[in-house]
Amino acid sequence: MDVYEVGGAVRDSLLGLPVVERDFVVVGATPTEMIGLGYKQVGRDFPVFLHPVTGAEYALARTERKSGSGHTAFAIDASPDVSLEDDLSRRDLTINAMARDTTGKIIDPHGGQSDLEARRLRHVSGAFAEDPLRVLRVARFAARLHALGFTVDESTLELMRDIAASGELETLTAERVWQETEKALRADRPAVFFEVLRKANALKVIFPEIDRLFGVPQPPKWHPEIDTGVHSLLALAQAARLSPDPVVRFAVLVHDLGKGTTPKEMLPRHHGHEQRSVRLIEALGERLRVPKRYLALAHSVAEFHGIAHRAAELRPETMLKLLTAIGALRNPAVLEDFVTACVADLRGRTGLEASPYPQGDRLRLALTAATAIRADDLPDKTLEGKAIGAALAARRVAAIREATGAGPAP
Repeated sequence: MDVYEVGGAVRDSLLGLPVVERDFVVVGATPTEMIGLGYKQVGRDFPVFLHPVTGAEYALARTERKSGSGHTAFAIDASPDVSLEDDLSRRDLTINAMARDTTGKIIDPHGGQSDLEARRLRHVSGAFAEDPLRVLRVARFAARLHALGFTVDESTLELMRDIAASGELETLTAERVWQETEKALRADRPAVFFEVLRKANALKVIFPEIDRLFGVPQPPKWHPEIDTGVHSLLALAQAARLSPDPVVRFAVLVHDLGKGTTPKEMLPRHHGHEQRSVRLIEALGERLRVPKRYLALAHSVAEFHGIAHRAAELRPETMLKLLTAIGALRNPAVLEDFVTACVADLRGRTGLEASPYPQGDRLRLALTAATAIRADDLPDKTLEGKAIGAALAARRVAAIREATGAGPAP
């Protein structure tokens, strides 16, 4: 049997990028032979094995034939007579369809190296259109490699549009959609993921709440870019510069979803969009089974980013309510994520990309002052129940007033 390194490890090494994991294809072997050599089988739909020493994945060379609708409806042939070229032909992009043998020779039957040089994401064959998940994968690769100059080939975009029009995207499971989305949110340019999906007519299928934002106007005084969808992706790009955390990036992406449902007669104003955003985030989260830690910050940013932007005007009582509502009193680290998202929202506007955000420092002062006051510090030890909470809040309000210089309560 012959063993070849394949896929991402070959691609990334040729690009000079760090190789995170290595995958191998085995040609001319059977499952019984692999097990006899000490490999542990882990694949259910097709034979994949873990190396007995390194733990790396070794898959038998295989071909796939579409047998129904959806991402998993394929008949698999992993017999010993499947060649390396057969295996590479079933892959999605040419840059992922290269192999390297044990001598270091590159096997490249589909022009992957020339596409690397041209910075082009191009499908291997028409079989690309048989797997709807590839629409998301190509968009994710575009987000990951955008900084290196990669773009999606127009012929591949056309196939992605065909998939979007076919209804096949609706067959993807929530878990797979979220898995690809989460990976894209970790990429260098996560906004590109959603831009490519929109070009492929797939955004309206997978993320209708986001697609609906495009073409919705906002007041030019506050949003020189005007278009809400453009603002959302500009803000996401700013979030990527400010934080590597996909939780923060997701919160920024969805913070204005409610503006997509603003009644036309109200435009370009968006009164009440914060509450509408929260409801849409809840629906999106349920549909895609988004983890709770993502949703918690997204809810806070959607509902309270406008209040945070007015931190210089807030009374101490309002600042305490804000800090309590976002959970910063229980977990002070939450405030940093919240402020980062608010900064991204402000800077995600044309001409405001380098704007300072003194509101963040004001909220930090307020939080430090509030958390310094504890129930044990109350002078009246006879208080019980709600009286303790009221007395604690009063002392925290006073501490915030002193720390921030905010005016007295009316």
